[in-house]
Amino acid sequence: MADRPVSVVEKRLMDVKLGELGTWLGARDFTPNGIISAIRRGQERYYNKYINVKKGGIGGVAMLLVGYMALSYVWEYDHIKHDRWRKYH
Repeated sequence: MADRPVSVVEKRLMDVKLGELGTWLGARDFTPNGIISAIRRGQERYYNKYINVKKGGIGGVAMLLVGYMALSYVWEYDHIKHDRWRKYH
């Protein structure tokens, strides 16, 4: 049997084709409550996939730490770049 057709609104971002992207974005909830609930859903999915597992390892926590280190480097890049070109006489 063939799968039932799924509307563009119900698809995940990875399943949306480039021509359907405008319609998909138009159906998203960009209110503050909608954005907060989307962040919460993403956090819950990450927690359930990498942290709350029966046979877990260090992968999920390591990914979080590497992300934090990369983000802090990006935030401090201008300061680091400025120090690199400074001459100490």
